[in-house]
Amino acid sequence: MNHTSRTYSKADAQWLFKMAWRDGKASGKRLVLFMASIILGIAAVVSIQSFSNNLKENITIQSKALMGADFVIDSEQLPNEKVQRIIDSLGGQNAREVNFVSMVAFPNSGATKFMQVRGIEGGYPFYGTLMTKPISAGKKYQRNNGALVDGTVLLQYNVKVGDSIKIGNSVFPILGTLLSVPGSTGIGASFAPSVLIPFHSVEGTGLLQKGSRIDYNYYFVAKPEQDLELLNETVDPILDAERADMDTHTETSERLGRRYENVGRFLNLVAFIALLLGCVGVASSVHIYIKEKLRAVAVLKCIGATRKQTFLIYLIQIAGMGLLGGLIGTVAGLVLQQLFPLILQGLLPFQVELSISFQAILMGLTLGLFMSVLFALSPLLSTWYVSPLQVLRIDEQGSFASKKARLWVLAAIVLFTFLFAFWLLQNWQRAFVFVVGILITFAVLAGFANLFMKGIKKYFPSSWGFTARQSLLNLFRPNNQTTVLVLAIGVGMFLISTLYFTKDFLLAKANLENNEQSPNIILFDIQTEQKEAVVNSILLDELPVISTIPIVTMRVHSIKGKLANAIRLDTTSTINQWIINHEFRITYRDSLISSENSVEGEWPSVAIAGEPIPISLSDNVARDAQVKLGDHMVFNVQGVIMETVVRHIRTVDWGRVQLNFSILFPKGVLEKAPQFHVVTTHAPDEATSATMQRELVHKFPNVSILDLRQILSLIEDILNKISWVINFMAFFSILTGIMVLIGSVRTSKYQRIKESVLLRTIGARSKQILRITALEYLYLGLLGSGIGLLLAVLGSQMLAYFVFEIPFTPSWVPFLVILPGITFLVLLIGLGNSISVLRSPPLEVLRKEKS
Repeated sequence: MNHTSRTYSKADAQWLFKMAWRDGKASGKRLVLFMASIILGIAAVVSIQSFSNNLKENITIQSKALMGADFVIDSEQLPNEKVQRIIDSLGGQNAREVNFVSMVAFPNSGATKFMQVRGIEGGYPFYGTLMTKPISAGKKYQRNNGALVDGTVLLQYNVKVGDSIKIGNSVFPILGTLLSVPGSTGIGASFAPSVLIPFHSVEGTGLLQKGSRIDYNYYFVAKPEQDLELLNETVDPILDAERADMDTHTETSERLGRRYENVGRFLNLVAFIALLLGCVGVASSVHIYIKEKLRAVAVLKCIGATRKQTFLIYLIQIAGMGLLGGLIGTVAGLVLQQLFPLILQGLLPFQVELSISFQAILMGLTLGLFMSVLFALSPLLSTWYVSPLQVLRIDEQGSFASKKARLWVLAAIVLFTFLFAFWLLQNWQRAFVFVVGILITFAVLAGFANLFMKGIKKYFPSSWGFTARQSLLNLFRPNNQTTVLVLAIGVGMFLISTLYFTKDFLLAKANLENNEQSPNIILFDIQTEQKEAVVNSILLDELPVISTIPIVTMRVHSIKGKLANAIRLDTTSTINQWIINHEFRITYRDSLISSENSVEGEWPSVAIAGEPIPISLSDNVARDAQVKLGDHMVFNVQGVIMETVVRHIRTVDWGRVQLNFSILFPKGVLEKAPQFHVVTTHAPDEATSATMQRELVHKFPNVSILDLRQILSLIEDILNKISWVINFMAFFSILTGIMVLIGSVRTSKYQRIKESVLLRTIGARSKQILRITALEYLYLGLLGSGIGLLLAVLGSQMLAYFVFEIPFTPSWVPFLVILPGITFLVLLIGLGNSISVLRSPPLEVLRKEKS
């Protein structure tokens, strides 16, 4: 008995697979676009996830090499007695470094360059490689009092090994070309390329002056079995109180991972949108496909097939297509992944070694099968409730019997969407908001589609001509596809336009101002006694002095009456620790600049003798210090205690290429405080800039000059790479949306064939049928894409306000290009559907479709 049962089950399964294969083979063309939706969505997810996994693995593996040591203690000043005791208690540093940025000169060529000077003592780096040419130069530069200079700089200024380099008051022979050094990223090294000299020779340069930005680093090799996490938790708070800090290689790994987090989030968002578009394509394609198959299901039931058997035939068919689509999409994703290191070259501090991510492969195959079945379940349920009588007549009542089952399927789809969004975005609130936004979009689109149909039905224009009336009737006739097509078109338009607006946000925030009114040369570290001479030197070269900005350094002494040390020790305090540990560089002026906007209060405020000094805070400082208008803050200005009151809060666009400050003082308060100055000017060409820089470096070796024209090409290259990534991934999602659109509209062809044949049979001309079809798809295209675009504008405005915190200025491209383009595409596909019908006799078409 059991043997017979097993034989029957096996034969039954074989019959189901055979029927699914035969029916699928006969309908292959209809399912190709269904597969295309899956392939593109899976390819986007697999490529991005596989690359992200590789990037995380590379950062973890190379974290020691990126730092060059197990942990480092860094400070902006020489260690005091307490910090030195901590260093000694750890066994003493294995290497130490002093680094700062400065102008350096090449006496042989007369050229100057803004560079990062790093004075090294000891065997640093202990991990990774100090790559030099010749190799021996990295081992002997310290004892021979020589310099290792960035290779790109040597090529740029036609300088070679054996020449000399002047840093401040000292001249060093160039012993070797510096090819790579741990801790220098591609971007940072390009802005201020490195030059390495011995630690003991830095003092002789005369550049370690008061007010200069100097960092001291002490590198350590951990002892065996030393718990770096515990060490950091114990020592770092003590160092923070002494204006020092500890970093471990594991922290560096985490920080570097966060540094590329935003890029990863955007790519994950793109992948999610591409996959969601694929899901919409699956649902809409299968919905129309299954409706066409309902008569075939009824026939099967007439000849004895059960509900379960007919349901499983099409479930097997869809699952097989999903598995195949997932397999092709996974392979395509792994191929696409190879492009990411090339695209992001120069944005990462190391070469990413690509490997096959089995997690991404498993995810691609699983997603292909799972999303196909899940998003096809709702239309597939129709096969369960089909009556055999539907062979003879149309029976629409069956769909109502599945309402409860459809609700369960809908709940499963929402849960899947939320879980997948959470997995990609790593934030349940963002995932929840995103899913709610998608649900609202679907609801609004479906609601408008139904209102549109009811409105046409109620206010039908009976006086219109035959073709116009027939095109409107098609929108609300039985078995119409208006809601499905409006949803597919509208959601595609919504996601594509939102992605386009987001792309504009990202590129606008990275925009670099470069005009005649903007300074392109910045001189800083100018001492007060040098300011007038520096300004005169610039004026003698007939260049403008755009601004002279005084900078005073200070630290927070107390906030709202509570001392900084008390805040540090208070474990319940929610004030951000960086506020009390940071050395602020502030300025004083009586106006706001273009990158600042008032939030609360008024500026300038006038200082009144005997009262607290009014100050202006940037909104991030006010938030992190937890102060508002009228609150008091006391600052330690290099030993002088100053009581202030918050009179103004402003926003600052930190992305602008200009000097911005967290704290502003009014004029008439800090003029006599110890300070240094920043002077900005504009050089019209490279020759003028080079002449001015040579003169200034010769007269004032401590003054650093940042020539923005020298780094402009680098910034533009970086922005071009970012733009390329964004545009490429946006195009990838747009392509997915177009494929979904083609699939949905193309599949609806099989619902139009019978109507077209009947119209031809009763005497309608081909031009009339084409006109009816054109008008119908024009209505659908305009309705779906128009509502989708309006929803995208609303969603993007919220995104700009809540996420990017910038004003929203919508681009006209979606209105002038994407909206007409999508509408025209819908119209074109719709007309293409009818051409094959119109070119053949009605009987031939019906026989062909029946076969």
